[in-house]
Parts: sequence; structure tokens; C-alpha cells
Amino acid sequence: MTNTSTRPGERGAPATISGKDAGTIARASFVGTALEWYDYYLFGTAAALVFNRLYFTTMDPTAALLASFATFGVGFAARPIGAILFGYIGDKFGRRPALLATIVMIGIATGLIGLLPDFGSIGLAAPILLAVLRLVQGLAVGGEWGGAVTMAIEHAPVEKRGRFAALVQVGSPVGTLLSSAAFSLVLLFPSETFDAWGWRIPFLMAFPLLLIALWIRIKVEESPIFKDLLAQEETSKVPALDVFRNAGGRLAVAVMAALLGVGGFYMITTFIVSYGSNTLGVDRQVMVNATLIAAVAQIFVTIAMGRLSEKIGPGKVTMWGGILTAVAAFPIFAMVDTKSTVMIMLAITIGIVLIAVAYAVNGALLTELFPPKLRYSGVALGYNIAGATSGFMPLLATAMLGFSGNQSWGGALILAIIALITAVGGFLGERLRVQDKRIVSAD
Repeated sequence: MTNTSTRPGERGAPATISGKDAGTIARASFVGTALEWYDYYLFGTAAALVFNRLYFTTMDPTAALLASFATFGVGFAARPIGAILFGYIGDKFGRRPALLATIVMIGIATGLIGLLPDFGSIGLAAPILLAVLRLVQGLAVGGEWGGAVTMAIEHAPVEKRGRFAALVQVGSPVGTLLSSAAFSLVLLFPSETFDAWGWRIPFLMAFPLLLIALWIRIKVEESPIFKDLLAQEETSKVPALDVFRNAGGRLAVAVMAALLGVGGFYMITTFIVSYGSNTLGVDRQVMVNATLIAAVAQIFVTIAMGRLSEKIGPGKVTMWGGILTAVAAFPIFAMVDTKSTVMIMLAITIGIVLIAVAYAVNGALLTELFPPKLRYSGVALGYNIAGATSGFMPLLATAMLGFSGNQSWGGALILAIIALITAVGGFLGERLRVQDKRIVSAD
């Protein structure tokens, strides 16, 4: 339904969506998101391989690893705060300014980690500053993903939202690929060189990558649906409060649906990398290379699941992804326990691919759980509350190793539980989806 007496964006006219613009915006969101996830994922790998030895040197090895993962988890705890902050900006002033702010924050914080002296140089200040920089990363990522998928979805025709939302999700495996590749290269250095300065190179790369990402984000146009909200004077005064007050049930479903994509991913990458290298004694290079192979496979699965969601619905895809991951959880860890290079690579690849089934459609599902005026805040809160909850899963799984005599069943049990929770979230989410009404295609 088009109002021919007014131009799109004026009061009374529906938002105009162009398929050509949707592809451009989704690709820009993908590139920016990939660079942000590169920055964020570096910390997870470094937490498993470096920080426990260089920033927590006064502790015994197990305590140091726990402290390293606790610092890793701080970023997740900060993400809901970032979701509230940038959700307010995104739902009140625009999706675009929020996304520009997040890219600057995370790029600077990541680069500064590469410049941070270790415990031997500045003592207790080193782990404290490390935690502060991780906190800044968490705040920025708390607003990043929700804004990126919201922008992609709100520029896309309704019937093609699955593929464009999935394109943003491809940023995650590409970010993993870049960060894992960077660590694989610096791990080729002798151990002394790697510990002294080699590990810092991937973090310092955040500075030039920030310039690239910022240039991409500056060219992105504001969401036509948000422009329509402004024209209709329908923006929320306090979006996060309205989400909790008026869409609390939908928020709970969003958290459940997103839990596996975040928590499961870090169980497979961060915890298994740590478990394999620190507990089983597998070469660190083998564990990192396995994540590289898995990331490549994840890209293709993500694209395919985005298309499938357009046919059967993102909620159903999420549900089946959760069920399949729960079934495979214990076999995956059993394969890692063999210490076989081939089996470890196969296990990590299978794990990431199954998790990607649900993760691929998170953007499509979560954005359709909330109305446009609460969308940025609702999506960001749902995803990042799930992140805050599941970010400490590697810490919990590592702690459980002490109770199980270094047996992997504790990690497998955690993965299976969060997978089943996500399956329920997908089942409920499919029944709660809403679609925007005030849009018209320009194609």
C-alpha cells in the first residue's frame, strides 16, 4: 500500500525497501561485523593460550587458567549493559550512529591490548587493565550485533530477510577465520618469541582494520524503517524499559533462542581449545587449525540455513539445530578425548557446523520477535543476555574438570543443556514472529 501524495520517510508514507539496497547494506554490515568479531574472538584464543601464563603468573596453572577465563567472561557480563546503551541510541537516534560508535570502541580497545605490558612489567596493574579493556570490548559488542542485523533486516524485502540476516552472521566465522589464522601464523614463532611479542601482532592489527571498518560504516545509509518511525513520531523514550515491561516474554524467548549460538560456540572453540592443549596435551597448533577448518564449513552452512529459513521459518531451523547439537554433544567430546589430530578436527568441525544451524538464523528470528520501535534494544538485549549467561560456560566447564578428574563429560553436559534450551526457544519463537506492516518494495 503506497501513499502517492507523500514521499517515503514523510509522515503518512510507508518505508520503502529496495532489494538492491538490501544487498549493499547487508554486505557492508557483514564486513564491519566480521572485523568486530575478529577483534572480539582474539581475546578468547589468547585467554586459552597466552593470558593465563603472562598476566596471572603468581597462580598455579589451574587457577591462572580460571582467572584468564574469568577475565574473558567479563566481556560477556558487560554486553547487556552495552545492549541497553546502544539500544537506546539505536532506537532513539538511529541505527547508524550506534554502529559507528561500537566499531570505534572495540577497535581501540583491542589494539590497546596488544600494547599492554604483562605482569612481569607492571605487576597487578596488568590483569586489571586487561579486564578493563575486555569490559570495553564487551560494551561495544553488546550494541554491535543487534544493530548490524537490524540494519540488514530493515533494508531487506520481507520474503528475503533470511538470506540477508544470514549474510551478517557469516561475519562470525570470517572473524573466527581471521583471528585463528592470525594466531596460527604467530604460533610459528619460537615459544620465547611468541610469549615476548609475537602474540601481540594480531591485536595490533585492530588499528588498521578499524580504519577499514569505519570507512565502510560511514557509507551505510540509515534504516528506512527507522526513518518511518521518526516521521510517525513513534520512537520509544526508554526502549530497554519498554522491552522489559511490554515484551518480557519475547525477550525470554530471544535469550533462549540465542543461547546455543553464543555459548555453544565458545564451548567448542575456547573451552575445547583449552581442554585439548592444557589438559590433554595436544599441540596448540592442532587445536587452532581445527577452528580454521570449522570456520570455513560454518560459512557455507550459515548461507544455506538462511535460505532454508525463508521456506520453513527461522524458528524451526533453530529448533532442529538445538536438537541435533544436543544429540551430538557427548560424541563430540569423546572424539576430542582420543587426542587424534583427525578426530579432533572432525569433532570441532561437526560441533561448529551443528551450532551454526541455529546461529545462522538468529538475526532473522530475533528481529521478528520485536516491533520496530523496540527492535534494536530487544534484539541486542536478547542476544547479549544470552551472551552474558553463556560467556562463563568455559569457566564453568574448566572448573568441572576438577570435579570429574579431568574427564570431559562435564563440558558435554553443559553443551547438551544449552542446546536443548535453544531448541525450546526456536519452537516458541516461530509462534511469536511478527512482521513489519508499513513497508513497500521499490523493486
